[in-house]
Amino acid sequence: MKIRLSLLAIALAVIACQSATINIEQKTPTPQADPTSTKSYNLPAPTRSPNRGGWLDEIIVSVVAADAAVAQIQRGDLDIYASGLSSADLPQIQAAGLNYSKQYGLFYELTFNPVGPTFPATGKLNPFSSAKVREAMNWLVDRSYINQEIFAGDGLEKFLPITTQFPDYADLADVARRLEAKYAYDPDKANEVISIEMVNMGATKDDAGKWQFDGEPVTLIFLIRTDSDGTRVPIGDYAASQLERIGFTVDRKYRTSSESSPLWVGGNPADGKWHIYTGAWSATVIDRDQGDNFQFYYSSNSAYGFSPLWQAYTPSEEFNKLNDDLSYNRFITLDERRVAFARALELSLEDSVRVWLIDGKNFAPYDTNVSVAYDLAAGVDGAQLWPYTLRFTDREGGTLRWGQPDLFVDPWNPVSGSNWAFDASSQRATQSGGVMADPFTGLFHPLRIEKADVIVQEGLPVGATLDWVNLSFEPEIVVPKDAWADWDAAAHRFITTEEKYGEPVTAKVKSVVYYPADMLKTVKWHDGSNLSVADFIMGMIMTYDISKPESPIYDESRVANLENFLSIFKGTRIVSTDPLVIEYYTDAYQLDAEWNVTTWWPQYGYGEAPWHTIAIGNLADAAGELAYSADKADYTRTEWMSFIGGPSLQILNKYLLQADAETYIPYPETLGQYITPEEAAVRYANLKAWYQDHGHFWVGTGPYYLDRAYLNEKTLALKNNGYYPDASDRWSGFGEPKIAEVAINGAAQILIGQEATFDVFVTFEGAPYPQAEIKQVKYLLYNAQGEVVQTGLVEAVADGWYTITLPADVTALLSAGSSKLEVVVSPLPVTIPTFAAFEFLAAP
Repeated sequence: MKIRLSLLAIALAVIACQSATINIEQKTPTPQADPTSTKSYNLPAPTRSPNRGGWLDEIIVSVVAADAAVAQIQRGDLDIYASGLSSADLPQIQAAGLNYSKQYGLFYELTFNPVGPTFPATGKLNPFSSAKVREAMNWLVDRSYINQEIFAGDGLEKFLPITTQFPDYADLADVARRLEAKYAYDPDKANEVISIEMVNMGATKDDAGKWQFDGEPVTLIFLIRTDSDGTRVPIGDYAASQLERIGFTVDRKYRTSSESSPLWVGGNPADGKWHIYTGAWSATVIDRDQGDNFQFYYSSNSAYGFSPLWQAYTPSEEFNKLNDDLSYNRFITLDERRVAFARALELSLEDSVRVWLIDGKNFAPYDTNVSVAYDLAAGVDGAQLWPYTLRFTDREGGTLRWGQPDLFVDPWNPVSGSNWAFDASSQRATQSGGVMADPFTGLFHPLRIEKADVIVQEGLPVGATLDWVNLSFEPEIVVPKDAWADWDAAAHRFITTEEKYGEPVTAKVKSVVYYPADMLKTVKWHDGSNLSVADFIMGMIMTYDISKPESPIYDESRVANLENFLSIFKGTRIVSTDPLVIEYYTDAYQLDAEWNVTTWWPQYGYGEAPWHTIAIGNLADAAGELAYSADKADYTRTEWMSFIGGPSLQILNKYLLQADAETYIPYPETLGQYITPEEAAVRYANLKAWYQDHGHFWVGTGPYYLDRAYLNEKTLALKNNGYYPDASDRWSGFGEPKIAEVAINGAAQILIGQEATFDVFVTFEGAPYPQAEIKQVKYLLYNAQGEVVQTGLVEAVADGWYTITLPADVTALLSAGSSKLEVVVSPLPVTIPTFAAFEFLAAP
């Protein structure tokens, strides 16, 4: 499983120390606020505890097969299976009497290799080089069958790169339903389209009905994951069988994540070693604005652009522009955004480098004496919150045993390392950040920052929900002349706005973050080094330097990310170093003020790091002995850098000793103003002692530190960070998520051309849902052909009671037969909409 990470979170590491989707397979979302909202849903009050850091003494993480998880918890061999199990496993979890989390941000797809028409390395035909073949795969797979047979009917059919349970889908439900109808299961149409394309590519069918190319069967290499939640093997087998039915030969290669990742993530797709992969992704926060999903999943500009696969993506010019526009919200009004979003959804299905299958639910079982706050999108292992709340209910401290399907899938390095959920879950425990994601709304609360100001250009649809951010509007936002706008990789210095533009520059958004006055004294890295301003500035430098051809660590795969960033970035300025106050100017905006706060926390997208570990990584990369990214490792034929194991350790240690001997200050023309030789000496001494004690270079500021990593055994130990400054109970106030329950009442039959009325009841735990806590209630009316003929907003009668009146001219749009009314309820306390449907007969 991979995490879906937002471009800004990875390429800039600016918004939070946070990703929005993960390669379970992993991503980070963007929240969405009602621009007129004045309601406040602030952090729940915690219980009190004198302890600091995590609640536990130690967490032992190991690989456990999904089908053995429940039994191991029952036997007492395991305390939690944090990666979760599928809907089909829920009855077993419940029968065992275990506690469990509920996750709505997990989704499944088929990933295609787009290189072709033939693979340069083998000369063999790749049918999926054709966008029309990929598009036709939508008709070839029966999502209803997959849901019923594999997910016990508890998933949701997925056609689009947005999540059915998230706000954008609720807003675009009419568009989504139309596209879902267009691409509904139709194997005959799929076969017809694919056959035409195959012939156009020079393939023929033999007498047995099998596709041939250059005298050989067209054999599709299908990477089918075996170590997930029990769903991907049957998904892969089903898709393979469907392809075999229309004439393809399929080589089913059953692989774990560790075995498959070097092929589809790290390998060169032009080598022709695979055609299809059973993908799955997990959101790490509730994604309130999924506009950046298009760029992430379909473009080489993606935050995942370090992978050779993403470098092979070639979306149309129109689609690529929409990808970038939606990622950075290059719109003035929400209506403009909606039009662009709808068109991007259409183009995503025409492109289909991924065919989406199911929006699933995931359930992480844990023992009854274990307590943990989970995220509605990310569950347990994908949540930023888990390291701060995981504990035993009957005691403080202790050793907790954590199981998951895999570990150490790809190398760990903070710059371009593993993006797998199985790796990121443990990494998350070792890092902190500027802000903390709310597990129910996806908004942010201050974690390390104290407060923030967000100033937005007048007219832009930005709203604030929480009171820690001060939102204001100005007709013009002028960027200071001395703000840093770019980086000179040859001279090792920042380029100011005045130097870059030569004239006054404006921005659409200004963010100002204020860190506590004592932060640089109270926050320490795991090796004992004090957090410093230099750690922040190193992160700023790395945003640019690695993408500049003049840099010794230049990585071509990062160029597109920087170009897109610079197209919207206007400058940043450190207003004060004590206390630390940072301004940030940009033309990109999010709909929530809380998501427009740029913290510049030293998080590099794939991990948090101090300047001194990045310094030795840079030395190794510059020397050509290691490479941060999979793409650079592939084309330079060097080792993909790992901070925690393998051949990388000896090389990194060599450069640590060199840096220590030279009292090395990286980028001295700039960082020399923030690091003294004495401070550098202390940092390297601390890191040498850390490496001697723990055998790795993974250093963070989180509530737990990585004690030991055993790559061959696939296990690791996390231990309580005694330096951590916060009380253990700081985040203990979250209770049960207030997900709405919806029922619709109405007549079983209505007359076409006459008024009809329906009642909608919205409750939580049997009580009416307060109207003040409902953002909106929306309805969609379908005719007998399944087409949406009317949409609208529903007015409230009282708390929990809404009425839909369809006038005579609206019912006149219906045709005789079975019709349907669908209602979408969007609450404020949780950002998970609830869907309900009512079927009735429309009679003439």
